[in-house]
Amino acid sequence: MEVRVNSEIGRLRKVLLHRPGRELENLTPDTLERLLFDDIPWLELAQKEHDEFSGILRGAGVKVYYIENLVSEAIENPDAKKEFLEKFINEAIETNNGIVNQEDAKKKLRRFLEKFKNNKELVDFTIAGVRTTEISEVVEMKDGYFFIADPLPNLYFQRDPFATIGDGVSINHMYSVTRNRETLYAYIMFKYHPEFKKSTVKHWYGRDLEYAIEGGDQLVINDSTLLVGISQRTKEGALPIIAKNLYDQGSKINKVIGFNIGECRAFMHLDTVFTQVDRDKFTVHPDAVNEKMVIKIFTVGESGVEEKTINDLTILEVLEEATGMKVQLLECGGGDPIAAAREQWNDGANTLAIAPGEVVVYSRNPVTNELLENAGIKIHVMSSSELSRGRGGPRCMSMPLERDEI
Repeated sequence: MEVRVNSEIGRLRKVLLHRPGRELENLTPDTLERLLFDDIPWLELAQKEHDEFSGILRGAGVKVYYIENLVSEAIENPDAKKEFLEKFINEAIETNNGIVNQEDAKKKLRRFLEKFKNNKELVDFTIAGVRTTEISEVVEMKDGYFFIADPLPNLYFQRDPFATIGDGVSINHMYSVTRNRETLYAYIMFKYHPEFKKSTVKHWYGRDLEYAIEGGDQLVINDSTLLVGISQRTKEGALPIIAKNLYDQGSKINKVIGFNIGECRAFMHLDTVFTQVDRDKFTVHPDAVNEKMVIKIFTVGESGVEEKTINDLTILEVLEEATGMKVQLLECGGGDPIAAAREQWNDGANTLAIAPGEVVVYSRNPVTNELLENAGIKIHVMSSSELSRGRGGPRCMSMPLERDEI
């Protein structure tokens, strides 16, 4: 299987999702902060909403893949399974401060996981997390902490662990150790799954590199330009590395533009600030419309990476320069301060384009949805009472693998 994503809006052909599982039932009020969640979704309804989401995509002619299935197939290869277990066990234990003796815990977790004969059950268990009460051997824990391997509740936001850019992928280094294990699944999938092993998927970044970068901050604006948010979760140092790797491996992308969006919760990722809905239209966080931002532009030539800093540019100015078009910004909540605050919190600006002028949106953002329709955008409205509790929208939940050219 090849990957090809040269825009945010080309007709979507293939997409990767994760259907929420038992990891949501392993969230507790005491672990929300540790696991980077704001609330506890009800799993049964979250799964129904997610199935509705995948149904909308299939109805639009999109081939839907699930990462849990692809990884299960990948680890049919004994070498893949060995590496998957080795990395999972080491990373799960070494990031768990609740364990008294980490080396002892690694041995006991390994014995537990090696008992699984069904690879799908094994993968599901690693995502769900492993309670100390679920293994037969005693693991000594501090303060009664009950997970030997923490759950991965954020995994249904498939946008963040990696990003499809042109004909390659950025396997990301996540900002938080809580989430960095999520990138292991994409790493194993691309390295070992037969569909990807026989293709020529290029790698622009690696999960073990120094600087954090997350997929919500990576937007492919066209086949020559990548936009990246410089945020709490994506560090500026990642941008010249990606720029150089794109150049060295022959990508058509020759410019990486960094937006310094700061470190507030409302601007968690670049795709919470704006997303593209048509060739010349973007949804945008109202607070960012007139914000003067520091822009970093990285280009690569024979002399290496060249960096240019431009102060005090607006989003509109940068997008018009990047697209070569006069751009219309559609303000989340219609610019009304109350509606905007509510609907931005519920990811009203985080749309998933399935074609130019055709997007998937959450039902709980009626003001923004009406604004999109009035602007000539076709919307597919999905239920969102539970999925939205994780603070991510349709774009966050999906990783395109293939789009048509525009």
